[in-house]
Amino acid sequence: MNITFLLNGETVELTDVDPTATLLDWLREDRGLTGTKEGCNEGDCGACTVMVTDEAGAKALNSCILFLPQLHGKAVRTVEGASGPDGEPHPVQQAMVDLHGSQCGFCTPGFVMSMVASHANGATDHDTQLAGNLCRCTGYAPIIRAAKAVEDQPVPVWVKDKPVAAKPVSPLLPKSSDELAKVFADHPGATLIAGATDVGLWVTKQLRNLDPVIFLGGCDDLKEISVTEDEVRIGAMVDMNRMGAAMADLHPSYAEMIRRYASVQVRHAATVGGNIANGSPIGDNPPALIALGATLHLRKGDERRAIPLEDFFVDYGKQDRAPGEFVEAISFMRQPDRLKCYKLSKRFDQDISAVCGCFNITVSDGVVSQARIAFGGMAGVPKRATQVEAALTGRPWTAETVQSALPAFAEDYSPMSDMRASARYRLETAKAMLERYFLEDQGELTNVLEVSA
Repeated sequence: MNITFLLNGETVELTDVDPTATLLDWLREDRGLTGTKEGCNEGDCGACTVMVTDEAGAKALNSCILFLPQLHGKAVRTVEGASGPDGEPHPVQQAMVDLHGSQCGFCTPGFVMSMVASHANGATDHDTQLAGNLCRCTGYAPIIRAAKAVEDQPVPVWVKDKPVAAKPVSPLLPKSSDELAKVFADHPGATLIAGATDVGLWVTKQLRNLDPVIFLGGCDDLKEISVTEDEVRIGAMVDMNRMGAAMADLHPSYAEMIRRYASVQVRHAATVGGNIANGSPIGDNPPALIALGATLHLRKGDERRAIPLEDFFVDYGKQDRAPGEFVEAISFMRQPDRLKCYKLSKRFDQDISAVCGCFNITVSDGVVSQARIAFGGMAGVPKRATQVEAALTGRPWTAETVQSALPAFAEDYSPMSDMRASARYRLETAKAMLERYFLEDQGELTNVLEVSA
């Protein structure tokens, strides 16, 4: 596979690229650009952060789980390219020096590149922008001060990269869903790679050989979001930052959950379709989408079918998807916002859920007219709480009804115990989430981040 991209302003043309070679390894081993550090090698610590620019603009990404073919036609900036052609520092770099934002320095290149990207985009929500970068020496206060210090400074011209003109080089880099449908039909055993936030770890941690692979990043028609008066349709390749933005006005509780479950770098890469297609029982999107009554749109060749999302998850590690078939989109009907998403994890931000519960309960004239409740982390697949729903539907929306429905959780779920939570804790937490939903609906404060003395 041959690819072309810009690296720190210079055109790079590579031939016979190993499709699962990571940008981090290539930078350090082939180019000697060792400023980009390897920390966790799984997208958690941010030490490997680089800035990648494409038609949608500049974004911070983790280079440790970014495969080289994903860069075709794009522009990459490493920490070595943050400074100017004559060695002049980027304002972010100078501010880090002036405000003592570095000690051991291992994490500093990643922080700098996250800040370079957010500065280029005019983003000033620094706690969120830097949540994917870990520091164990300096602490975040001087780093945040450095980010704030450059908010009003102009973006240096040398980091204003534009994507490079690059012709299609391989059918394994399709440019549309039609091309994808054809090549996947020809290679039904291939591994589809969207953002590589999950698949990347198959390579870096499990050392798996994924050949052949098909990269979906060029399929622009799968990146579309359509919001009409009646329906919301999200393309499979919509990244999670865009998904969060789309949900902010429609279902803000869902949007806040999206903000919590990964860093900016991961959300720039991770996709809605990938989070669904991998079938994880602890993926955070499926419970919310199931609670919204979402429909999954699948395609194989020229044939398309649509199924309720909850029917896609057959069993642990098994989905209703045929060889050569791929997720094309997810859709749900526009509806009044009754959705609440509760994510329980050991770390508040950027952690895998022990339990993720999503509730969408409609009340008419004081009576529950419809209930859709779904959980992740409670079974081998994302799963609806159908017995709990039945115990609520048609009953008065009161604390007594809620209490009477709690035993039904044990009919819906038999969770397992693992390192994140015990089975008993999961079951009790699920019950507490329904109680929390009711209390919030009555106007009570239940969020510990909003309660004050």
